[in-house]
Amino acid sequence: MSQEERLQEIMKRLKENGYRITSQRKMLLEVILGNEHSSCKEIYFAAKQIDKKLGIATVYRTVQLLEDLELVKKEMAVQL
Repeated sequence: MSQEERLQEIMKRLKENGYRITSQRKMLLEVILGNEHSSCKEIYFAAKQIDKKLGIATVYRTVQLLEDLELVKKEMAVQL
């Protein structure tokens, strides 16, 4: 499955569970899918280069949401 297909699948699952696809959430998904990161801080620093207004709490909340939906593992932020 390509990165774009995985992105579309994750966004579909989020919508099915009643979550909005915000621009920051989509950007974070692209960062997570595009690179392997070992922590939320690494995701934050990579995403911060794209969106200077991004807060670290947004990263933690998004990763927690993805983990709750079993789309990523928080410890490694790796796509299942």
